[in-house]
Amino acid sequence: MDAKIEVDGAGRRSAANACTEPCAIERGMRIIGGKWTGSILWHVKDGPVRFNDLARIIGGASKKMITERLRQLEDQGLVRREVCDTAPITVVYEITEFGRTALGFLDELRKWSESLPKSLTSDRQ
Repeated sequence: MDAKIEVDGAGRRSAANACTEPCAIERGMRIIGGKWTGSILWHVKDGPVRFNDLARIIGGASKKMITERLRQLEDQGLVRREVCDTAPITVVYEITEFGRTALGFLDELRKWSESLPKSLTSDRQ
């Protein structure tokens, strides 16, 4: 993250130490930056949550979208999926220890977002 713009004697600008691959922030955003991803992690932090309950908690997200995000989070090792031997079959999701490492900055993001003017966070159409 030491990239900067340099100006030569003729006033030409060029990038010094330009990123040749995604920086750490971009890599992190690729993991948790997807729509509903942070919300899902936040809502499974307190213990196992049944899929249908999670879908009810996260208003505005379709079950298809929640399923896609949960699969990604499971593949990345952030959540664990468990199929319970019940009738009907119940699927629960739980945050992993690795997933818990994201909770600190998600909480800071929540606090920051709550402090913003409503005009910045309202849905724009």
